[in-house]
Amino acid sequence: MIVIRNMELLHFSSPDVVARIFALIIFLYALFKIYRGRARAHHRKRLPPEVGGALPLIGHLHLLDKNEPAHITFAKMADAYGPIFTLRLGLYTNLIVSNWEIARECFTTNDKIFASRPKLVASKLLGYDYAMLGLSPYGPHWRHVRKLTMLELLTSHRLQKLQHIRVSEVQTSIKNLYELCLKNKKNNEKNALVEMKTWFGDITLNTISRIVVGKQFSTAVDVSNTNENEEYRKALRDFFEWFGVFVPSDSFPFLKWLDLGGHEKAMKKTAQVLDEVFDKWIQEHQQKKNNLGAVKMEEHDFMDVMLSNVRDDGQLSKYDAHIVTKATCLALILAGSDTTTVTMIWALSLLLNNQEVLKRAQLELDEHVGRQRQVKESDVKNLLYLQAVVKETLRLYPAAPILIPHESIEDCVVAGYHIPLGTRLIVNVQKLQRDPQIWEDPCEFHPERFLTSEKDFDVRGQSPQLIPFGSGRRMCPGISFALQVMHLALANLLHGFEISRPTKELLDMEESAGMTSIRKNPLEVVLTPRLPPQVYEL
Repeated sequence: MIVIRNMELLHFSSPDVVARIFALIIFLYALFKIYRGRARAHHRKRLPPEVGGALPLIGHLHLLDKNEPAHITFAKMADAYGPIFTLRLGLYTNLIVSNWEIARECFTTNDKIFASRPKLVASKLLGYDYAMLGLSPYGPHWRHVRKLTMLELLTSHRLQKLQHIRVSEVQTSIKNLYELCLKNKKNNEKNALVEMKTWFGDITLNTISRIVVGKQFSTAVDVSNTNENEEYRKALRDFFEWFGVFVPSDSFPFLKWLDLGGHEKAMKKTAQVLDEVFDKWIQEHQQKKNNLGAVKMEEHDFMDVMLSNVRDDGQLSKYDAHIVTKATCLALILAGSDTTTVTMIWALSLLLNNQEVLKRAQLELDEHVGRQRQVKESDVKNLLYLQAVVKETLRLYPAAPILIPHESIEDCVVAGYHIPLGTRLIVNVQKLQRDPQIWEDPCEFHPERFLTSEKDFDVRGQSPQLIPFGSGRRMCPGISFALQVMHLALANLLHGFEISRPTKELLDMEESAGMTSIRKNPLEVVLTPRLPPQVYEL
């Protein structure tokens, strides 16, 4: 995802700097001539439409608005140029796709060709030099790590064994909300006002942290050191935000030495903060193994598995085992917490703006669960309307409205157009999933559609009209985990509390920029317990 940020102005005051700038201009001119030569070589082939208004060297960079998320800008361009078009961002051509049939062609016929990733600065500095699962180029290293992750953590059997962690974190969080309501009642306040981004974030982050490193995030960092805890949380949030920042050297690699705007320096700082905590966790796991000997298999967390199975045996390419362990565990914690949190925030926001849908979801819970116990995971299969609410949320507000960019490893043909090697593919999922030719009232929140006309649509990559988790080789491997957490947490929240907006005004649905798209403003809600007191006790 590409969004232009303000860049610091450069002040030139020495002859040496002037000479460098002059040399840079000559270099840029030479590159421009090379680009023009390549463009002529492809001229005889049918190329996709290109957005108008390109400037020499910078291409269409000036058309991206720093105040508008990129997927919204690309959606407007699609309205003008069609569902497939290109734009040049510096030296690179980007293919923008916002139609399900074209996207399906990219992820089926051309899936292997588009299975790689561009080597962005953020991917290098934050992703352990491209070792991270979601950011690494297509090849033996990526295949090896993905296979290990799927077999050791993300199979249905393994996720079922981890059910107690999900249940425990949700039940604890619900009890905390109930106690907050009781505290407010003692203070003669009628209801509890709660900021839900933090609540959802704690559930997902603590759940995935227990699965990956064996303990809650706050405990795993240092619960006694509030500043340290917050520093690590901020670093996790910054990770995604850095992928929404325009870095000049991503479009002009020869500018890397300048670090215009100081982005690379700041990324390195974020990476260092995260690396320190993962180094600490690896040391703790090794010490535990040394002290206790062989750890029972049922007590293994994912870091234990990685430390036992990842070896410098040639399958890790240039990386050592600890780098791969840290990169993979970080990827799981980041992906498992952020996107799941984002989706639940959007779901609750949509429900609060659509009170009839909220009441129907609560009625379904009362019918299938009653009011004498909390919701169990075994109940979810009967909560068809709740599942439809989650699907409709993922359709309207996919956590990643633009899929992580792909890059073609050879020439190919898409929708009858010639696509050269090295083209960056950007699929605008949000635009694709609001296609009026597929969805009736495409911008409206109607979960009922997934109980009737679109009841057979799924979100696991089998329905190309609905791909919030991506599709093809590089689709998100953690779909089952995300759905389990979202269904259980939302079900218990809606079942356990009456929920309302702090004011009569509808919540604004403005989106922020970044790799994931979250509400721009905090989500505060008013909560009132709706179950007997004993139900909230663990």
